Amino acid sequence: MTRSILFVFAHPDDESHWGSGIAIRCHDEGARTVLVTATRGGRGTHGGICTNEELTRVREEELREAARILKFDALEILPYEDKEVPNIKPDEIRRTLVGIIRRERPSILVTFDPDGITLHLDHIALSRFVTDAIPAAADPRWFPEIGAPYQVPRLLWTPPVMPWDAGEFPPRPGVDFLIDTSRWWRQRAEALSAHRTQRATLDKLYLKQPNCEQMLSFDVLRQAFGPLIGQRPATDVFDGI
Repeated sequence: MTRSILFVFAHPDDESHWGSGIAIRCHDEGARTVLVTATRGGRGTHGGICTNEELTRVREEELREAARILKFDALEILPYEDKEVPNIKPDEIRRTLVGIIRRERPSILVTFDPDGITLHLDHIALSRFVTDAIPAAADPRWFPEIGAPYQVPRLLWTPPVMPWDAGEFPPRPGVDFLIDTSRWWRQRAEALSAHRTQRATLDKLYLKQPNCEQMLSFDVLRQAFGPLIGQRPATDVFDGI
């Protein structure tokens, strides 16, 4: 089976915050990487780059550039509105996500933890929707017309620690995968920089921090379910698959 990872996030720039190092490293090591983004981030900040009316278009352009830098093999942007993800009809989003899962048949699916890592309501809702879609994708009674059933082997969540805390040793609980991304830290920084409308926040959190290289030299995810991990933290997201 070809190794593949499906990332499902809510907004442009989520992909550059969480899992970007794992995405580009796994791509370079031969895995297929796919990014699904639920919204175009039209209610975020514009950073003086554009008008409010232009923001959706500009943030989509930023997302596409970041996805190119991170070498995602495919990007799919869903037609939902920023800050409205909790209001999506469950049957509608279930069908959409089941179709994507059955089409891509990923070895690993990555999304937000149940608290949405930042308690953002879009993140929390999307985590719930993805968690609902995974067993539905494996059940032949759901949507038989949109593909053969498929059971995702491993679900990974964003971790309960932020990047600036995750490198502590011994690692905190929830740091189940600690992946060396030092070869790719510059590309990760470039992907963050592509989100020009969000630069004030990204500069504060990463890009103008004296330990920026250190923070971007490893990546962290938490296992929600999947095969037993030989050790925690594991150094390979495909450990046991």
